[in-house]
Amino acid sequence: MTDWEHRYQSNDTPWEKGAPSPGLVDFLKEHSLDGRILVPGCGQGHDVRAIATTENEVTGLDIAPSAVQAAREHPPRFQERYVQDDLFALPKEWAGAFDWVFEHTCFCAIPPDMRAAYVESVAWVLKPGGHLLAVFFLNPDLGRGESGPPFGVGEDELDAFFAADFVLLRQWTPEHTFPGREGREQMRLLRRS
Repeated sequence: MTDWEHRYQSNDTPWEKGAPSPGLVDFLKEHSLDGRILVPGCGQGHDVRAIATTENEVTGLDIAPSAVQAAREHPPRFQERYVQDDLFALPKEWAGAFDWVFEHTCFCAIPPDMRAAYVESVAWVLKPGGHLLAVFFLNPDLGRGESGPPFGVGEDELDAFFAADFVLLRQWTPEHTFPGREGREQMRLLRRS
């Protein structure tokens, strides 16, 4: 298992791009995320701040204390907050508490044997009918030497993992990505069933 705090302490954070996901930014130009929103694996909070408005309440979650501290050092935009905790052991009061979850390659950063637990946690925090908006890193060829999350995923795997708890509403390849990820990300909008 990755020691995320050590990675932040040693400044070994190639996923920290200093900006929100370009696919998220494009999505937010036409859609809003309203209500209570959870962003697991938020890092320094760039996606959290992109989502935050006066009409919603966004919680960034990260297991690494240094990530949460760095996120809190950015000037807040609205009512966003950051919590240091484990996605797989969340507070009981979070059960069904969120209208949205946005994830940016968090699923692809955890070991594959934890993916079913990830889906269970995300479904657990969402209200019935709540939505998951996700940026998945399709990386079937890890040997190409390109940077990205350590564990890619295929479309068939995504279908299999999420089918029991979610309805797929839309999937697309984002027009804009971070350099090196062109054509290798897939965005999905899912509804909690």
